[in-house]
Amino acid sequence: MLKSLRNIVRNLAAGTDTPAGRHSLQLAVVALLLEIGRADHSLTQDELAAVLRAAAAVFDITEEESNGLIGDAASAVEAAVSFHEFTDVLNRELSVAQKRQCLRELWRVAQADGRIDHYEEYYLRKLADLLHLSHREFISAKLAVTDAP
Repeated sequence: MLKSLRNIVRNLAAGTDTPAGRHSLQLAVVALLLEIGRADHSLTQDELAAVLRAAAAVFDITEEESNGLIGDAASAVEAAVSFHEFTDVLNRELSVAQKRQCLRELWRVAQADGRIDHYEEYYLRKLADLLHLSHREFISAKLAVTDAP
């Protein structure tokens, strides 16, 4: 699954004229991954590892580059007023299928510590709405992750 999202992002990046455009998509995705990991007011090592794995695999970057991106995303999250500035980038840059895949990755981070906190689920529902995904797509993404072996 990460491979398909990585291909989507790579194809988008190839069509983007500036490195800043690619970075803004990467930053937006990683910022949302971090926010879900922190939604229950703690970012566990398992959740951080899931964010690192997702960032490294999706963007085909090294662990060091992934750590740097996470540092930049953490700063952006602290300065952000709302999810809108991140979801706006995704809505502009991603197709509906790509946003569904992104939602599945967000569910994976939420589940990385072995449970999905009610705050994490609340934020995931909010993000699905901001990404213009239906309740059916929200539930489908959840089931794809929580029912997976």
